[in-house]
Amino acid sequence: MTRLKGIINFSNHIMQRYLPDPYLFVVLLTFVVFILGLIFTGSSPIEMVQFWGEGFWELLDFSMQMVLVLVTGHVLASSPLFKKILGGLATTAKSPGSAIIIVTVVSIIASWINWGFGLVIGALFAKELAKRVKDVDYRLLIASAYSGFLVWHGGISGSIPLSIATDKHPFESQMGIISTSETIFSTYNIAIVLALFIILPLLNRFMMPSKDKTITVDPAILDDATSMHAASIEKDSITPATRLENSFIVSLIIGILGLIFISYYIITHGFQLNLNIVNFTFLFLGILCHWTPKRFLDAVANAVKGAAGIIIQFPFYAGIMGMMTASGLAAVMSEAFVSISNDFTFYCFAFLSGGLVNFFVPSGGGQWAVQAPIMLDAAQSMGASLSKTAMAIAWGDAWTNMIQPFWALPALAIAGLKAKDIMGFCVIILIVSGVIISLGMLFL
Repeated sequence: MTRLKGIINFSNHIMQRYLPDPYLFVVLLTFVVFILGLIFTGSSPIEMVQFWGEGFWELLDFSMQMVLVLVTGHVLASSPLFKKILGGLATTAKSPGSAIIIVTVVSIIASWINWGFGLVIGALFAKELAKRVKDVDYRLLIASAYSGFLVWHGGISGSIPLSIATDKHPFESQMGIISTSETIFSTYNIAIVLALFIILPLLNRFMMPSKDKTITVDPAILDDATSMHAASIEKDSITPATRLENSFIVSLIIGILGLIFISYYIITHGFQLNLNIVNFTFLFLGILCHWTPKRFLDAVANAVKGAAGIIIQFPFYAGIMGMMTASGLAAVMSEAFVSISNDFTFYCFAFLSGGLVNFFVPSGGGQWAVQAPIMLDAAQSMGASLSKTAMAIAWGDAWTNMIQPFWALPALAIAGLKAKDIMGFCVIILIVSGVIISLGMLFL
């Protein structure tokens, strides 16, 4: 037990000391991929630069979606009504240990339902717990909230299983249409999700540092003052414009229009949530919950401060994806794992290859487009299940998110922490979850 605690402390020490800011991390990752492309694909330096530059702006739509995930989620959570709801839920935690367990459970459930929802709700709930539970380690609380993101690709918003269940998907001619009963709701996938649901909260609880190493946060720092106070207007400054800015009628009308569309979407599409409808829901609930345009805009101004990392870093990741895909480096990595696989180890190596490629191509859809042709051909030649092959790659994509700052940026922005603050814990989560998922791929 003491030795394991020592390993956790060592992991935290290494990350605090050597992990750079996520911006520097993505710049260094760019250099690494550039050099690997030269060595393993035969691409020339000018070609690698071309691949990088041409891919640089390929994630603009997604970058804006992620900015809105952060801003709309933060705005909604900072409203008085939502603060009361989160606060009431937070009162169920009576000790630091129970806070860690509860935030992990909530995050896993939310991420399984929808990954964007899980990312935001987990971090916001962790902040609320930090305000109410004394002596809880804030770093571990946020890391625990982020750990729930592990299950997203095994959940009902997983991009790969949903893609191959859709008519006319890119690989339909090779694998047909695969029902979610063979992927998301398969026995092996449910078993892996349940195992993580049980083990992750206990693991996070076990990682609680001793009292002398616990790092807490002043609850006053976590309050968003601008979102809580009513807009005050001096009598001599009242104008038609300020009346509109402080009119609940404006927010009520536009909010109702938003709710009508959300209802229409659910009626016509069911609960097939995507990032756009999640953001749309957060946005219009935020408008209604802040009651007046003035309060809503104050909350937006406060929330948008944390979006700088996403705005600057996501184009660099798009450039890395451009180099990985256009040079063929991602294919080289996948083929290397296939070459050492056999009938028994294939799914496990598919999972590991997905984890490695995800580190450089942190996009489930983009990664599947690159890996699918190679992995599906290998599965067919071995007589392996195509649906399980797809899920092995999906789990690999979710797995290394634990040490990939790309997806942690929204949670870190909400929490006001740096990547190095939580990555020491996330390394341990990565190792333990990797064992669980690997065993599931081998034996289920």
